[in-house]
Amino acid sequence: MKKVVKFGGSSLASAEQFQKVGNIIHADASRKYVVPSAPGKRFSSDTKVTDMLYGCYELAVSGEDFTQKLEAIKARYQQIIDGLSLTISLDGEFETIYKNFSGKAGRDYAASRGEYLNGIIMAEYLGFEFIDAALVIRFREDGTFDDETTNELLAERLKDSCGAVIPGFYGSKEDETIVTFSRGGSDITGSLVALAVKADLYENWTDVSGFLIADPRIVKNPKAIETITYKELRELSYMGASVLHEDAIFPVRKAGIPINIRNTNAPEDEGTMIVEGTCRKPKYTITGIAGTDGFVSITVEKAMMNSEIGFCRKVLQVFEENNISIEHMPSGIDTMTIFVHKDVFEDKEQQVISGIHKAVNPDHIELETDLALIAVVGRGMKATRGTAGRIFSALAHAHINVKMIDQGSSELNIIIGVRHEDFKNAIRALYEIFVETLI
Repeated sequence: MKKVVKFGGSSLASAEQFQKVGNIIHADASRKYVVPSAPGKRFSSDTKVTDMLYGCYELAVSGEDFTQKLEAIKARYQQIIDGLSLTISLDGEFETIYKNFSGKAGRDYAASRGEYLNGIIMAEYLGFEFIDAALVIRFREDGTFDDETTNELLAERLKDSCGAVIPGFYGSKEDETIVTFSRGGSDITGSLVALAVKADLYENWTDVSGFLIADPRIVKNPKAIETITYKELRELSYMGASVLHEDAIFPVRKAGIPINIRNTNAPEDEGTMIVEGTCRKPKYTITGIAGTDGFVSITVEKAMMNSEIGFCRKVLQVFEENNISIEHMPSGIDTMTIFVHKDVFEDKEQQVISGIHKAVNPDHIELETDLALIAVVGRGMKATRGTAGRIFSALAHAHINVKMIDQGSSELNIIIGVRHEDFKNAIRALYEIFVETLI
């Protein structure tokens, strides 16, 4: 059996955390491929190494002295090295970093050094081979990710490896220019390694014991999700649930490799399994609840709209011409409502309103701001009668007015629109009726 294990920044923030990680890896001989992040926060007021590197590089670019900040970063790593009683020296690496910062090698290069240096320490600590991600994760000249070349390079490089550490978050172009994924991109690297080695399981270790049914900042002590499908995860991630970088799903999904979200600080917890499909009946009707606020609705009203061919297309074209992405579009006989992100729409609202008037000559356009969207997601909803009724009942009992409800044809999720001030109470009400009140 082959497992790829990825550890997040909080799992590698200190020597003590490194020791926990070492124990986890050595406890299972099938954990052969390790993808580390850069050191995260050791305590709430601490600074992540990646942010320290960004700050240091900004000084270098502006021509200011960045020596002191670079020494502070070096001290963070030395503290880990000393705490693990290793004899490795990073002096040469920091001399190279100083030279490249002075030569303005780029923000991506600066940010990538966090994972790069942590990878060197991790390989030394485990007795594994260190493989620089710049040699095996490939980006095209235009900066887009090259999945085919990456898979070939990784598969070839790892085929005879008995234990390897590949830093997350970055890769390079063919000319050796460093390019990073978006923040949290170490999840993607782990997924790519799992695909390349045809792993049986991709374990993603973080500081929580898997996905929770609802945001713990809103719902007190929410239950954990035991098993979730890729489709359910995609819906929840899109609506704001964040434990795993959503782009990390696609490489392993293509190969049918399950992902196990685990807790470095509680390795005995089984965590959440993310799978392509499952015949396991979910414990609750829903799998999870997620939401985000900051939306605006634009309602276009016109008598006999439904008989006017091309009406919806013309309205949507106005948004396209203004480079505004549409989130949801519930409609009636004489009305259609478009939900968009407020921060994108505000600067272009008058152009959009004017464009709609020119395109379809509506009877009335109404704007409503400060709205939130909540997704109730679950494969169990399809086989359960009355799910929408329970949603309305829960929200009505909490005195929350529903501005919009939209159910996808897959019956996997129901989207509810509410006012910003009702957002948290709505999530609590939905959690209570589906999880705390079992019928």
